[in-house]
Amino acid sequence: MSKRYKYELRLDQLPMMFDTSFGNYHCSLQINYNEVGDFYTVDLYDIEGKPIILGEKLVYGKHLWSDYTDYRLPSIDLVPMDESGLTRVVNRETFGKTVFLYIDSVVD
Repeated sequence: MSKRYKYELRLDQLPMMFDTSFGNYHCSLQINYNEVGDFYTVDLYDIEGKPIILGEKLVYGKHLWSDYTDYRLPSIDLVPMDESGLTRVVNRETFGKTVFLYIDSVVD
C-alpha cells in the first residue's frame, strides 16, 4: 500500500485534464505526452481555466513548479516517484506502472 496519495491517471487518453483540490485550493491539471522526447508534462490552470504554468516536465523526484515563485501555485508538493524503488526515470515505460504522481506527504 502506498504511503502517499497517488494520482491514478488514464495515460492511454492523453492529453487528459482533471480537476483537483488541495485543501481549499482548487485547480485543473492537464497531463501531456511528448512522443519525440518520450516525456510527460503537466499544465496547471486556475479554477476559472486560466493557465498558470504550461509544459512543466515531469522529472523523477523533482517537485512540480519548484523553479517558480508565483502566489497562484498550490502550496503542496507534487512529485513523480517510484515507491517500490525499481526505477528513477519518468517515461512511457515507467509512468503509470511503477512511477506515479504523488502528493509528497506521508500518510499513516
